[in-house]
Amino acid sequence: MKERTTQESEHSKVQKVRDVSAALLNGTFDPVADERSAASEDDGPTADQFAAHLIWTGRDAMLPERPYLIRFSGIETTVQITDLSYRIEPDTLEQLAAKTLVEGEIAYCKIALDRAIPFADDNSDDWAGAFAVVEKDQNMTVGAGVIDFPLRRATNVVWYDMEVDKAARAQTNQQTPCVLWFTGLSGAGKSTVANRVEQKLHAMGKRTYLLDGDNIRHGLSRDLGFTDQDRVENIRRVAEVAKLMADAGLIVMASFISPFRSERAMARSLMSEGEFVEIFVDASLAVCEARDSKSLYKKARAGQLKNFTGIDSAYEPPQNAEIVLNAEDADPDTLVGQIISYLQAHNYL
Repeated sequence: MKERTTQESEHSKVQKVRDVSAALLNGTFDPVADERSAASEDDGPTADQFAAHLIWTGRDAMLPERPYLIRFSGIETTVQITDLSYRIEPDTLEQLAAKTLVEGEIAYCKIALDRAIPFADDNSDDWAGAFAVVEKDQNMTVGAGVIDFPLRRATNVVWYDMEVDKAARAQTNQQTPCVLWFTGLSGAGKSTVANRVEQKLHAMGKRTYLLDGDNIRHGLSRDLGFTDQDRVENIRRVAEVAKLMADAGLIVMASFISPFRSERAMARSLMSEGEFVEIFVDASLAVCEARDSKSLYKKARAGQLKNFTGIDSAYEPPQNAEIVLNAEDADPDTLVGQIISYLQAHNYL
C-alpha cells in the first residue's frame, strides 16, 4: 500500500510539472506577475535551498552548478541546480541516474538560491510551489517545476567578521586587488601571456598568484573530466578560489579556456565592482590549430579527445571584455605591455 501511495504521489508530481510547463507556454500562468502565487515574509519560514520536481524544456542541456534565474511566487533570483538526484521515466516512474537533462526530461533535484525567500505552506492554489527556470543571457524559459519542500541549512554557520579585511591587506600590499581572467581557445597563448604578466608584476614588487588551467587539474579539479557539466564545476571552483585570493589583497591571474559566457559572468558576479578584468586572448581556431604544440587538436580531429573546445564543444567568445588581445599577430611582450598599461590607467597599480 505504501509503495502504491508513493507511486501515485510521484505520478501526480510528474503530471503537475507538465501542467506548469504547458501553462507557462500558453501564457495562463506567470510565476512573477500572478498574484495568486505571491508570497511575503509573513507567509512562513524562509529558505535558500529546496527539493523539487523539474521538467527541462530548453534546447541546450541543463548543466548542474550553472547559474540560472528562477521565477517563483512573485520573485526572480539566481539559482543553481546543485544535485540532480535522479531522472524519472514518465511512463514507468523508474528512477534513473543522470548527470544532466535534455529537452523533455523530468527529474527530482535540489536547487540552491542566492538568497533566502519565503515559502508559503499553502496547497489550495493550483500553482502552489510552481516555478519557471530561465536562461540568464537569452531570457528564455528553459524549465518548469514544482517545489516539494524547502531544505534547511545549518543555522549556526554564519559569516565571521574579520578584523583585518581586504582593504587592510590591499593597503599593506600597496596595490588594488583584482582578478585578471584570461579566456580563449587552447593554443591562443593565455598561459604564456599570463605567466609573463605575473613576472612583470613580480618584478614591480606586486603580490600576485597565477591560477593555470592545466595545473588546477592536478589538484583542486583532479576529479573532473571535460564534459560541459564538469567544465562548469571547474570554473565555479576556480572562481571561488580567485575570490579568496583577491580578498587576500593579491592580483590574481586566472588562465582558463572557460568556454561559456554564463560561467565567466558567474565568476565576475563573485567579485567586487571593478575587481574582475576579463581578458580575451583572441586567436582564431585555424591559428590555434596550426600552433598545436601538444597535438591536442590533431587528437580531437581524430576522435581521440572528446569534448574538445573548438572541435566538438563550443567556445563562446566574450562580448564586452575589458581587454582584447590580438594574439595572432602581436608578440607576447607587446600583449603584456597592453595589460600593464590598462592596469596603470585604471589605478590597479
